[in-house]
Amino acid sequence: MRAFRLLKIIITFKRYGLFDILKISNKTSKFAACLNLALWFIPQKCKKSPLPIRLRLAFEHLGPVFVKFGQLLSTRPDLIPNNYLNELSVLQSNVKPFDAKLSRQIIETSLSSSIADVFVEFSDEPVASASIAQVHYARLKHNNQEVAIKVLRPGIQKIIAKDIKLMRSVSWVVEKLFSDGKRLRPQEIVSEFEATIYQELDFLQEAANCTELRRLHKNDKHIVMPEIYYDYTSRDVIVMEWMHGTPISDIAVLKAKNIDLVRLSHAGVEIFYTQVFHYGFFHADMHPGNILCSNDGKYVALDFGMVGCLSEDDKRYLAINILAFFNRDYKKVAVTHVESGWAPKDTPIEQFENAIRAVCEPIFNKPLSQISFAQVLINLFQVSRRFGVIVQPQLILLQKTIVNVEGMGRILNPELDLWKTAKPILNKWLREQMGIKGFIRNIKDELPYWSYMIPQIPRNFALTMQKLQDSDQLNQNYKKLANDYRRMNLVLMVVVAGLVTFLMVKF
Repeated sequence: MRAFRLLKIIITFKRYGLFDILKISNKTSKFAACLNLALWFIPQKCKKSPLPIRLRLAFEHLGPVFVKFGQLLSTRPDLIPNNYLNELSVLQSNVKPFDAKLSRQIIETSLSSSIADVFVEFSDEPVASASIAQVHYARLKHNNQEVAIKVLRPGIQKIIAKDIKLMRSVSWVVEKLFSDGKRLRPQEIVSEFEATIYQELDFLQEAANCTELRRLHKNDKHIVMPEIYYDYTSRDVIVMEWMHGTPISDIAVLKAKNIDLVRLSHAGVEIFYTQVFHYGFFHADMHPGNILCSNDGKYVALDFGMVGCLSEDDKRYLAINILAFFNRDYKKVAVTHVESGWAPKDTPIEQFENAIRAVCEPIFNKPLSQISFAQVLINLFQVSRRFGVIVQPQLILLQKTIVNVEGMGRILNPELDLWKTAKPILNKWLREQMGIKGFIRNIKDELPYWSYMIPQIPRNFALTMQKLQDSDQLNQNYKKLANDYRRMNLVLMVVVAGLVTFLMVKF
């Protein structure tokens, strides 16, 4: 079966003329010519269309796994040229709904009871169908609550597993065949895709993501998330509160409902930056298809299969980077990349700074309301490629989300000034992190660790001294360390006394 699938992929690539991608060196051009010759009898489609369009059409023809893979590639401006990024970003999977009988069977197996026992109403006709799942409307029996039931497409795990094995084989060939293969890291990309898509296949994980974001935004006046009914949720089926609303891209209906689109656009930016910098946990699939607007002007978030997480260090360096960008402090950007470990330690700072300036200055010469921060990031990733910067997975998800948030915001409000909305949030967060409040909070966070470690210092030091005494060769070092120990004890006592005094005065 794997051989047949591989044959179908090769034939599809020939039909859409994708062997042209290989024509980048003598070695690969000869390989492409051999493939074209061997499959001469297969007619080519869309001859007049540019190569990026043909690639998108081929991925759509090959089905949901390649659609998802293409969508992942569209978030990699550090690897993929702009014209391909634009095409891959609009990939859509035209997947027909699967049979309602299968849907019922999967739901009943998950519930360990019949649909009639749990739901007073169930719609066989799915309200939405995508590459890995489809959604049905229902109403719970015990409380008459409207719910959405998301059902995993049957057999999709096996299809994905087979296609990923093929992708691994192809990625190995690409790495060996192409002179640029190692830099492109095709095997790493396939591994990243595997982790992402398997995360989306686990509905218990999606339910947990939704619950966490709902908890974080519990008191938020700008956004709502559905409640998850865990008693009816499994890895294959997720049952959640049915959310009413208008698609965020349906501007005519939103205007007819007197929704303030300008306020809504600013609220979207605020929600995103709050998730990123205050929570370090963000919805990473915020395209218009996953966002509704309620009748009272709130965002309604759906589909939580993909989320991003940022460490405290990531958040700090990211905030410093963004502020430096908009202040046009390119040296700060370059230095921060190296300090954060995003760029190699031997990166030539001046050259990196000049390269960043070259791609950013043309953008920043426009009015702020016309600046695309997503484009700034894309340009930065492409520059970073020349300096051996390996873009971190969490930053790739972040870049993708910024593209979606910015695009969605400017659908609502073409004059949206992303920087005007984001800057106060970033400045406030940095003040909280680096000011006196952040200092006190960090001390509180570290106190349990210090209370455990400090009492152990004398014993650990004594054990070390004993080991050193046992060695004649290290006798001199022992004396030196003993002196250092006495000095350290004195300094430690001063520091602890100072901290205790400070906390007593403060609180």
